[in-house]
Amino acid sequence: MSLQRQVVLSMIGLFALMLCGVGCSTQPKSAEGKEDLHQLVESDLKQGMTQDPTLDDFLKKAYGYVVYPKVGKGAFIAGGAYGRGEVYQQGQMVGFADISQATIGLQAGGQAFSEIIAFESEQAMNRFKAGKFALAANLSAVVLKSGAAASARYEDGVAVFTRPHGGAMVEAAVGGQSMSYQPK
Repeated sequence: MSLQRQVVLSMIGLFALMLCGVGCSTQPKSAEGKEDLHQLVESDLKQGMTQDPTLDDFLKKAYGYVVYPKVGKGAFIAGGAYGRGEVYQQGQMVGFADISQATIGLQAGGQAFSEIIAFESEQAMNRFKAGKFALAANLSAVVLKSGAAASARYEDGVAVFTRPHGGAMVEAAVGGQSMSYQPK
């Protein structure tokens, strides 16, 4: 990918993040938006389970999980990411969530990925729902591939899985992810 294209993608990502900071809500505003998000979540779960059949068992054993089917990330020195998803507790959809990320450092590019955050216990899930949840900078995400979920381990009651969709990004940056939850 050319540097010019990376810069354009990163600027689009930053612009989208700035807009979402003032205009996006955790829950889609319309019934059609909710259905579109649900279809994306279902498709992403199906694709993730096709790539790694052990993911299904992992999620069935989890107390709950969040699926962000499409997270866009862009950066050129400063960076940002945003995505919206659905929250499941003991197999039932219970609400909506969004994720945003801000970073600063040596970075350039743009990429899209999906992310699943699994909660081992009711206590871990309740921390997320109460807004007292943040991903530690040193928490590593498992990239979904065959057998990855079978060897995944919870850290502080949380396991994170990612699946890249495309794009390219080079980064040596610091920042953090914040999430919000809204019941359905």
